Amino acid sequence: MIETNRNASLSVWLLLALLTACGGKNTDSNVASPGAEKSTKTGVLETGADLLQNKAPLNAMSMYLDGFHFYSGYMKGQMEAHHYCTQVNDDLVQCLIFDGNGKDAKIMGVEYIVSERLFKSLPEEEKKLWHSHHHEVKSGTLIAPGLPLAAEHELMEKLVSTYGKTYHTWHTDRDLTLPVGHPMLMMGFTKDGQLADSLIAGRDKRFGISTAEKRRNRADIPMPKVQPGANAWEKGEIRQLKVTEESQPVAGHSHDPDN
Repeated sequence: MIETNRNASLSVWLLLALLTACGGKNTDSNVASPGAEKSTKTGVLETGADLLQNKAPLNAMSMYLDGFHFYSGYMKGQMEAHHYCTQVNDDLVQCLIFDGNGKDAKIMGVEYIVSERLFKSLPEEEKKLWHSHHHEVKSGTLIAPGLPLAAEHELMEKLVSTYGKTYHTWHTDRDLTLPVGHPMLMMGFTKDGQLADSLIAGRDKRFGISTAEKRRNRADIPMPKVQPGANAWEKGEIRQLKVTEESQPVAGHSHDPDN
């Protein structure tokens, strides 16, 4: 965990960044979904709801991260992922993942991020669902768009030793215009050469950044030792959900899934 003075320093940087930060509205959603255009009535209802309803959970999403995922067990299935996150506490972050950063963006899934301390406390089988962030940070492929370089560096110092558990529920990278199919467990890249150069180049151009420069800027961030159990796919242990068919229980009889 980062010392109290470092946390205070990061907080100051983040507050300053709010005054100058940008980095959104440059990545369109991958798909256009079917459905009628919004009516005037719908627009009025939206405006009223926006003014009158409390959105505390959404207002708490104060962190924007952009990185890349792949389907566990299928590395060729790669995509960019825009994370809008809430810092629940100093050891836990929760994120909604979108396929873009404009108003047309589709919610692709969720990611939970825990500190190394919390990851160590997880059951061994549970750890196999989680991926490390060490390479994403050190390689420069995980970014915090709009933050000043120094503030982003401090944030990455904290994230480098964390672990993420990610499920995508809408596979817009496969041109699916609706959230059909079952959720898929996602993983993060752990070595150079795994992530397609075209994805990095496209992201760099849209954000006006250099991933290579970010890598050099983070050279002084210590590389953590990856905890056993994470990145299980590297050892051939693939975990994915399955859709199964079960008969409905007979009326008047309980259904025990263990029998």
